[in-house]
Amino acid sequence: MANITLVDDDENIVTSVSLALESHGHAVKSYYDGATGLAALEADPPDLAILDVKMPRMDGMEVLRRLRQSSDLPVIILTSKDDEIDQILGFNLGADDYIHKPFSQRLLIERVKAVLRRARPEEGEAPAAGGSGLKAIKRGKLTLDPARHDCLWDGRPVKLTVTEFLLLQALAQRPGFVKSRDSLMDAAYEDQVYVDDRTIDSHIKRMRKKFRVVDNTFDAIETLYGVGYRYRES
Repeated sequence: MANITLVDDDENIVTSVSLALESHGHAVKSYYDGATGLAALEADPPDLAILDVKMPRMDGMEVLRRLRQSSDLPVIILTSKDDEIDQILGFNLGADDYIHKPFSQRLLIERVKAVLRRARPEEGEAPAAGGSGLKAIKRGKLTLDPARHDCLWDGRPVKLTVTEFLLLQALAQRPGFVKSRDSLMDAAYEDQVYVDDRTIDSHIKRMRKKFRVVDNTFDAIETLYGVGYRYRES
């Protein structure tokens, strides 16, 4: 069971999604505008947040932007828009997944299960695709502890989302070896539906920015244009 906060101004969506999640054992708190939802998320962080894009007082993207200033809790974005720019913006801001309305309840439940599974692997659980279980990784200045979801660079913490952490873990496992975007998708998204190359690029770009806040000379994640990415151990 997980504690899930749902923020959407559509009462029908809130009712149907809440019932579906509760039927799978989750506890759901619902809010109908972005400002109220953000206040609740900051005051009582859940295991997962589901945010609609288009809402009164504050839209979902702004809620996500403000949330990411202090929190790395998993976030799924809902939208009724078809414009790809929303999806790119959502991933740039640190969303862990993205679902277009209308969607089936089965799809939503599977996405929720996948994001929660990535966010809190259990002891003894088989490692995720591309993963190495719960063993800590040390690569030069980098320390990754999957069991605690901790990332340190030269002893200083770097707050990563679930997806960013899994991408970095996949790269850092084999320094110097190139990871294609397809293999990184497998590492970060397991059995979820296909996400395109730009999704991975957006996550990598955001991750680099976070490390450069801690160390403005950070260059450990290399891009090999047309091929993929690799981790360079200093």
